[in-house]
Amino acid sequence: MTLQESNKKKKNGPPGLLSHGRPPTSVNKAPPLSSKATRTLIRRHHQLVKQRSLALSKGDAQLADSITAQIEAQGGLKRYQQASLQGQSGQRGGDTSKILMEWLQPIIVQTSPPSTKNKNRNMKLKMLEIGCLSPQNACSQSGLFQVTRIDLHPQDGSTIQKQDFMLRPLPPPKPSPQPPAAIANNNNDDDDGRFDIISLSLVLNYVSDPSQRGEMLSRTTQFLRSSALPREMAAAVGSAVNDEFFPSLFLVLPAPCVNNSRYLDDDRLEEIMSSMGYVCVRRKKTNKLAYWLWRFDEKKVRRSGEFAKKEVRSGAGRNNFAVVVKR
Repeated sequence: MTLQESNKKKKNGPPGLLSHGRPPTSVNKAPPLSSKATRTLIRRHHQLVKQRSLALSKGDAQLADSITAQIEAQGGLKRYQQASLQGQSGQRGGDTSKILMEWLQPIIVQTSPPSTKNKNRNMKLKMLEIGCLSPQNACSQSGLFQVTRIDLHPQDGSTIQKQDFMLRPLPPPKPSPQPPAAIANNNNDDDDGRFDIISLSLVLNYVSDPSQRGEMLSRTTQFLRSSALPREMAAAVGSAVNDEFFPSLFLVLPAPCVNNSRYLDDDRLEEIMSSMGYVCVRRKKTNKLAYWLWRFDEKKVRRSGEFAKKEVRSGAGRNNFAVVVKR
């Protein structure tokens, strides 16, 4: 498919697809990278993707074509994913889900979760991992989750489903509020397409358009359960842990997205998430990354109110990362 054909498809197809922000995948193999080279490749890839999206938004197909060639020259999406996998390897201490498992330690301790070989689904939480690179991360190995893994261009097609989250079929409408007895008897066996927890780790920053980032965050709420824990696990961990953690969204961003953005800081992000019904129950920042665990409360969703691109920091040297919400 030519770039012109791709551009035509973008104009006529559904809005907000993650695949529209992704360049073609290169099939060339390359040797492993050093830690420094890994960071450089990831940073450069993000810069080129952003420049390509800007060129496409301005209708400059020639410039977009040139940038696509630069992306391909450094290995394309496949090489970027390999670099990301190396960066998240246990040897380099980069598995972001380790932080999530630290936060969920009360559940791990109280339930003594079954091994990954245990087939008792009632004692496992349902997790949707968006942008999954590997099934070998901490949350997958914990035995606590029954994981559904998706990615635009999966490295492991046998365990990771090829799917654009923005095209994932929506679950059926939620039933009317159930009486407490019915909720208590929830056994988590119904496959209604909803989850107890969603992982969105280093994915939102890959979406090039601020409005699409808002759409993605809002869409996660439609895939979360109203009452998260299955009967047996809820009984094991107690109502306090259940109410504190689930249903929830595990969100990870590069720290500069909130620490040095012209349009987004912690307060602005909390306002946006709060409007969607999310309450922050855990957060952590390192020099490189920012982590949050947001509990979803459907009763707190605000159906009105928009968040435009609004400057929250002035001065030179800021990045332009933003989240825009339109309703």
